[in-house]
Amino acid sequence: MYSVYQLNRALADPVNSWAGLVRNLWSHPSFPMSGTPFGRAIACASEELERVTRRYPKVPFGFESTEIADRLIGVREAVCLETPFCNLIRFERDTLRHDPKVLLIAPLSGQHATLLRDTVARLIPDHDVYVTDWIDARLIPHSKGPFDLDDYIDLLQRFMRHIGPDLHVVAICQPCVPLLAAVSLMAESGDLASPRSMTLMAGPIDTRVNPTRIDSYAAALPLAWFELTAVHRVPFGEPGFLRRVYPGFLQQSAIMSMNASRPLNAHRNLYRDLVAGDEQSAEAHRKFYEDYLAVMDLPAEFYLQTLRSVFQRHELARGEMKWRGTRLVRPDLIRSTALMTIEGADDDITGVGQTSAAHALCSAIPAERRQRHVAQGVGHCGVFTGRRWREEIAPRVREFIRSSSRSSLAFRRIGDVRPALVATPPAEAA
Repeated sequence: MYSVYQLNRALADPVNSWAGLVRNLWSHPSFPMSGTPFGRAIACASEELERVTRRYPKVPFGFESTEIADRLIGVREAVCLETPFCNLIRFERDTLRHDPKVLLIAPLSGQHATLLRDTVARLIPDHDVYVTDWIDARLIPHSKGPFDLDDYIDLLQRFMRHIGPDLHVVAICQPCVPLLAAVSLMAESGDLASPRSMTLMAGPIDTRVNPTRIDSYAAALPLAWFELTAVHRVPFGEPGFLRRVYPGFLQQSAIMSMNASRPLNAHRNLYRDLVAGDEQSAEAHRKFYEDYLAVMDLPAEFYLQTLRSVFQRHELARGEMKWRGTRLVRPDLIRSTALMTIEGADDDITGVGQTSAAHALCSAIPAERRQRHVAQGVGHCGVFTGRRWREEIAPRVREFIRSSSRSSLAFRRIGDVRPALVATPPAEAA
């Protein structure tokens, strides 16, 4: 299937080049008919065809500055820690402000971390932001070995320890489960790098709650079926030759096929905006879909283990998840880390209630250090990008992080006692 996909891409390249030439001709100011309604219609239709047949590479974050207190502050993207499967990047700001450190965990679900550009842009002015920049499995040599859900949990702990204490973590969609597992393991061992707060956004903590079509599809078929049909080897000529992967184009096709009207409506709206001359709306559409359609492959081990553990067996939600097959993951041991869950009321990928199920699992976190927010009229992507994210959700996240910093200091002064780790004195036991 991977070879067939590459062949189709090669066949589409001449069409893409032709559509680009037609668009440039009919939109060029020197062309006599470029300003006519007919000329605009031809140029817009050609752009649509060019975008449909385009290869979408990874788009850089591209941040060079941000606005803080009405001042323009320079921003640099720096790699803090390199690993074979993911790099930890930091957005360094030219300011002496000591804002809360935030680790934004991007989903490893088919798109690049730059899909969260809008999320990062809103966080940078008020936080010292770190982001997990996942590497396309197609580009990772087979000699680097496998990468599964347990490796993911280990990597998150490594990143949190590297950044250091007084950290706040935000996970979007897929990483909510491994993050909750990682924080649980750190809490159990008394790790000083445990984050002060974790914000879980639209994540599948318990997919038995209000299941969506994707949840039902993942649970209805045996794991062997997914391994047979969805897992392929990287073809010859790529750096990851022979690595078993879940191709990003399959993930994208599966999601779009479950709601085929959405991409069609998006292209229809783009055509309408272009013809009407609404360049601002058209450019917003272009930027989002340039990120959304730039896909990457996932390691097959991670994909299959996630399917089995999260969507079929619901191990974390049932209290049966084991790290490395031996150590039970216990969210009920988390006490010093504040918890916030954010969901979209119209989310058709992660149903309402699936993320907030984390509150019942983290029963030891005091009620005053837990928050739940459901954004009305917001879909899956609207939770972390777009106007509602910038105007409604991001301010709540900012305030939660700052309130967690204040309350965490007071909470830790009275002691964070982990009942599972402290032996009961014989007198009290009697």
